[in-house]
Amino acid sequence: MNLKNICSIMVLTATVFSNAVAQKRPVDYVNPMIGTARMGHTFPGATVPFGSVQLSPETDTLSYEHEGKYNKDVYKYCAGYQYEDNSIVGFSHTHFSGTGHSDLGDFLIMPTVGKLQLNPGVAQDTRTGYRSKFSHQNEVAEANYYKVLLEDYNVQAELTTTERVGFHRYTFPDSKEAHIILDLKSGIYNYDGKNVWTVVRVVNDTLVTGYRQTHGWARTRTVYFAMTFSKPFKSYGRKSFDKNQVYRGFWRKFNQDENFADLAGKDMVMYFDFDTNKDEPVQIKFAISPVSQSNALQNLRAEVPHWDFDRVKEAGKSKWNEELSKIAIETITEDDKVNFYTAMYHAYLGPTIYMDVNGQYKGLDQEVHTAQGFTNYTTFSLWDTFRALHPFFNILQPSRNADMVESMLAHYDQSVLNMLPIWSHYANDNWCMSGYHAVSVIADAILKGVYKGDPHRALEACIATSNRRDYEGIGEYIDYGYIPHEVNSNSVSTTLEYAYNDWCIAQLALKLGRKDVYDTYMKRAQNWKNVFDPSIGFMRPKDAKGNFVKDFDVLDTHGQGFIEGNSWNYSLFVPQDPNALVALHGNKKRFVNYLDSLFTMELPDKYFENTEDITRDGIIGNYVHGNEPSHHVVYLYNYAGTPWKTQARVRQILRAMYQARHDGLGGNDDCGQMSAWYLFGAMGFYPIAPGSLHYDLGSPLVKQAVINLDNGKQFVIRTKNQSEKNVYVSKVLLNNKELDRTYITHEEIMAGGELLFVMSSKPVK
Repeated sequence: MNLKNICSIMVLTATVFSNAVAQKRPVDYVNPMIGTARMGHTFPGATVPFGSVQLSPETDTLSYEHEGKYNKDVYKYCAGYQYEDNSIVGFSHTHFSGTGHSDLGDFLIMPTVGKLQLNPGVAQDTRTGYRSKFSHQNEVAEANYYKVLLEDYNVQAELTTTERVGFHRYTFPDSKEAHIILDLKSGIYNYDGKNVWTVVRVVNDTLVTGYRQTHGWARTRTVYFAMTFSKPFKSYGRKSFDKNQVYRGFWRKFNQDENFADLAGKDMVMYFDFDTNKDEPVQIKFAISPVSQSNALQNLRAEVPHWDFDRVKEAGKSKWNEELSKIAIETITEDDKVNFYTAMYHAYLGPTIYMDVNGQYKGLDQEVHTAQGFTNYTTFSLWDTFRALHPFFNILQPSRNADMVESMLAHYDQSVLNMLPIWSHYANDNWCMSGYHAVSVIADAILKGVYKGDPHRALEACIATSNRRDYEGIGEYIDYGYIPHEVNSNSVSTTLEYAYNDWCIAQLALKLGRKDVYDTYMKRAQNWKNVFDPSIGFMRPKDAKGNFVKDFDVLDTHGQGFIEGNSWNYSLFVPQDPNALVALHGNKKRFVNYLDSLFTMELPDKYFENTEDITRDGIIGNYVHGNEPSHHVVYLYNYAGTPWKTQARVRQILRAMYQARHDGLGGNDDCGQMSAWYLFGAMGFYPIAPGSLHYDLGSPLVKQAVINLDNGKQFVIRTKNQSEKNVYVSKVLLNNKELDRTYITHEEIMAGGELLFVMSSKPVK
């Protein structure tokens, strides 16, 4: 072959490669495996944006309880899956993404071949149960698609979804002993007695319906289902794991364990038997509902009236691509695109749609409601997501965020306690974490013009929640101006969070012309000063007599008056008034020294070893990025006259805490908050105080980001001289006019235009 031909082939190859890269869609950059190892607590399975169904593998079945105590090993399985495991127990239909506590894992399905086993067995020997070995070499995870080979059975499992339906495709070998197991007692953070009641009705040889009620993180959670097979099963049965009781009723007249259609109990495992040919697929459509079995069946028939698995898979991918395409980026590396679009993917996993196709859902009052004019949502991890996720939605998902606010107000209307949600899911509030951060989300959405409902109704709900005296020290907070240490173990951090929340209420009241409310809540918003000890320069718990407690350690995260953080980090939680915080430290230089020390000092392991949600993975110096309370901290340099330090630290965090690999997250993704931080950071701005219309500027990682706004306009972030070394910003231009400030406004973003960052390798002081 002559040189000319070789060159022609090389040009052709390069062209083909270039075209392949050019045709790559945003959805093709999503890697659901990111965060599935160690602390990320994400799941790799199939779901659509904000979908009710999250169909994903479980890799273990550890109990929450061991010998009457909390089993610490269960913490790894908040999302059901850990990358380091080598066996799969099955595939269940509901999961949280990135949480530090858990529930769900409903309706686990597992295909098996050979001897029927109805317990999961142990990871050390898969032959002891229905679990199977697997290899990451034979595993594929994409947006709305998951595939794995179950090696013990030579069964290929494939999963995809719609909003309310999980679609399974299991390709079997030739067998007279093929089984589909439906484990109705399995769950995440499971324990003996968590299942309250389970019902199964075998309607015919392809259709099964039922429900399951659990008492876990949500104490009264009921999920209904409808399950249909692509081919008739030849026989079926169940094994009951219920404990014997004195009263057995007259159902004992029947043999309920084999081919019996009307079943009920606390802990059941069902099985369905098939004959299969080599490479024959058996498909399952599995719909869920918060209301009834008939609604679940309606969901199934409405969303997937056919048996075309690939059609459902591609429709879900198209939905993902539509959402992800709202931001078009150019980056320094391909991994940056993977990180960015995977972060968007994780951000859009929740909150989740919580209503049937007919608009019905079960409310906090356990009654059936119909959402009128809005989509009802659940999974509100508000202590995490008020910070960046909901502000991100106000720009990219305004209609959805408006519906989320409406969902919170519906929760309030149904609450006999007259409170907005704290951490709610599935018609329950689990009351996890501190503060009343729904007021932050609501105020931010109204102030930014996103929520179009009645703002006065929303304000009254915020006020009522903030005055619930018997909830977590609110009464003492109102009376003392802080929460005394003896009243609440998180007295300082909760005081700080209430003060910020009260500032949000004040901003909303100001917009609505309620000066009386504004004055009251601006006064309450100053309560953060009551826990600042000027003698040591840190926030510190006080007793009811007004004395700062003794034996206080500013580095410890345990027993010092803070939740999931130490005083070094929490002493900076005054996002509503950073200028006052700087002044309280004496001068800007001293405040900068404090921040510098936070990022450069060493924090020994002993100071966080008792706190699950903080590990070495997410720490830079003493700055804890792997947990939420410090997510605004890096931008505080802007208020001390050293924005170049914000710029350098933002880029450091982006590189250190987010990697395009399975162990690539520095902490729990926490329902998308960690990912939302990345998205804002990579684009060069961040909302340090939701409720304010300002976004602080940092150092963008992208070369360019084009935000396609719902109002039809585009806001373009562009960089000049972008590189790995050029982390500093020499100047910023908004619509060709140089900015003399370190922030932009929400109004400027929504008006469209261009924000240009001129990058440099040297700080501009």
